[in-house]
Amino acid sequence: MSKGKIGLFSLTALVLSSMIGSGIFSLPQNMAEVAGAQALLIGWLITGVGIIFLGLSFFFLSRIKPELEGGIYTYAREGFGDFIGGVSAWGYWLCTAIGSVGYLVVAFEGLGTFVDSENHIIFGQGNTVASILGASAIVWLVHHLIARGIREAAFVNLVATIVKTLPLFLFIGLAIWFFSPEQFIQDFNGSKLGESTLEQVKGTMLITLWVFVGVEGASVLSAHAKKKSDVGLATILGILITLVLYVSITVLSLGILPREVIAEMPNPSMAGLMEQMMGAGGKIIITFCLIVSVLASYMSWTMFSSEIPYQAAKTKVFPKLLNRTNINGTPIAGLWLTNITIQISLLLVLFTGKGYSMLIQLSTTMILVPYFLVGAYLFKVAIKQNEAWYIKLTGAMASIYGLWIVYAAGLDYLLLSVVLYMPGVLLFFHARYKNTGKLQLTKSELLLLAIILLLFVGAIYTLITQ
Repeated sequence: MSKGKIGLFSLTALVLSSMIGSGIFSLPQNMAEVAGAQALLIGWLITGVGIIFLGLSFFFLSRIKPELEGGIYTYAREGFGDFIGGVSAWGYWLCTAIGSVGYLVVAFEGLGTFVDSENHIIFGQGNTVASILGASAIVWLVHHLIARGIREAAFVNLVATIVKTLPLFLFIGLAIWFFSPEQFIQDFNGSKLGESTLEQVKGTMLITLWVFVGVEGASVLSAHAKKKSDVGLATILGILITLVLYVSITVLSLGILPREVIAEMPNPSMAGLMEQMMGAGGKIIITFCLIVSVLASYMSWTMFSSEIPYQAAKTKVFPKLLNRTNINGTPIAGLWLTNITIQISLLLVLFTGKGYSMLIQLSTTMILVPYFLVGAYLFKVAIKQNEAWYIKLTGAMASIYGLWIVYAAGLDYLLLSVVLYMPGVLLFFHARYKNTGKLQLTKSELLLLAIILLLFVGAIYTLITQ
């Protein structure tokens, strides 16, 4: 039973749950802070098209290359070699691990809205002693659940996903009722922000990317799918559902309150908007939904995090000790690595006082390269195998979107990503030496290593001197 496979509904729920986490509840404020309605609509158009092409890339690759398991990492390795594959695996694993910590932090921050008072802070911003103790308990409870088997964990996630999405549709229904076209068109171009439309659109890109991180969920767990054909379909279904939710929530919000008012709201801003529409009960509903949502997403991301080291170790780009499963078929070594990392990160959150926003910025930074490589691999395969024109177009458009996101992220995030990727480079060469007894590099690997080292030195210098 524990080794059972995951069906279409559970796969789709995993995609939904991994994307619909904490970000959706802060979207109104996050978007209103950087963009007017015009730029917001353009931003969603770009993101919607880009993410659909990215999702279609997973869809087509699951059919063209059904034998490849592990999603993002496997595609990067198969398309561009062990070195790039290993670095991509590290980037994606670090993204999911850091993102998981962010989910725990914001869950307890949400819990604090129920029990904290001005003179008695228990959970605060999710970085107090009580928050870290509670988060640590969840880490090891989820560890136990996933260790019992991926299928069982996926079923629990399916139930949680249903529970957390219902209030979102309630919000949309109420927002349609309270929507004012006159309110929506006020400062339509966001002139009060003092930024051009292009800069406003760029400002939305990392926000919109963050809420779609997890789109690859079904492909990462493709080895556990009942049917390989379900992987691509679950991805597309998940994208379409979340896109409708995201666009509806952000656009309709601007018809309820002025953009500048929403921009100043504390997060989760959806709770404030819900309170505006239906009183204090609305805030309670959304905050409860937030807690359920992030905990469900945490479970999804922990499953992804444990799978990536396992898949990378199977192909010898990560140390072979991570190539272990338990009797239930769970990649137990990867699960331990992930949860120990999360536990250490929680302690760092406690001692540094860093909160959700910083964690999410770090997490999003690490996913930029892996997403670009998915589209690039599909384009490469489509050209090599002379696939249909629309498959070539999908790969090309997904690649262009990946490059656009890297550009829109800005220099600071690019420098940070180079620094964070360096441990992955070292891990790759450690694994190669352990597996082969030597550090033999191809010419292309030497060239890439030289480029990374130059960028790393430049990044360190820039970050120190800024």
